[in-house]
Amino acid sequence: MQQARLLLNCCAPAWESVRKASSGMARRGPLANKVALVTASTDGIGFAIAGRLARDGAHVVVSSRKQQNVDRAVAALQGEGLSVVGTVCHVGKAEDRERLVATAVNLHGGIDILVSNAAVNPFFGNIMDATEEMWDKGLGPYNVSKTALLGLTKNLAKELVQRNIRVNCLAPGLIKTSFSRVFWMDKEREESIKETMQITRIGKPDECAGIVSFLCSEDASYITGETVVVGGGTPSRL
Repeated sequence: MQQARLLLNCCAPAWESVRKASSGMARRGPLANKVALVTASTDGIGFAIAGRLARDGAHVVVSSRKQQNVDRAVAALQGEGLSVVGTVCHVGKAEDRERLVATAVNLHGGIDILVSNAAVNPFFGNIMDATEEMWDKGLGPYNVSKTALLGLTKNLAKELVQRNIRVNCLAPGLIKTSFSRVFWMDKEREESIKETMQITRIGKPDECAGIVSFLCSEDASYITGETVVVGGGTPSRL
């Protein structure tokens, strides 16, 4: 173990160069001229993903069910000089979905990237409505609906490969967002959860966004049907 640590320390300058390259710091625009449609992207992980895709060169459409949230997110990202537009969308409504897609198609003639937070499930509707009451009732239905996404990813990847469409899944662990606040607002509960992780801290939304950008880029052109877990080394229950 000491030898391993010494090797990492000696290679720190080289590792920093690799890190910068993989994060897009050393090369610009891996998603240049692509159009990215990101659902439920005005807060938390979705917002971080929208920002990262835009910084990596994509023209991004953000969406949310509330106009005020869309306006706030668009203003924040455009304030960074990013190419971002937004539209109100409840993904459970056909007319809203059609408007969302039309907005993306109007940007440079199509959609190159679709990022969905898979927030709609048959048990709770849109999970962004979740409250502590939902958590208190138990996570069984929620976990079942999310686990189904792993199989859906495999099936869609197989069905869409002939159309040159890749399908991959991001599986976040405990990330510090308003949705997960019931876990990290209680310090005793937070400390108990961190003990199960190899990286003993709660993740940040930005730590999910880079993975999504990579999966959307040509660097991942030979990857499809996979699920990437961003969970700080939390033991898998699957």
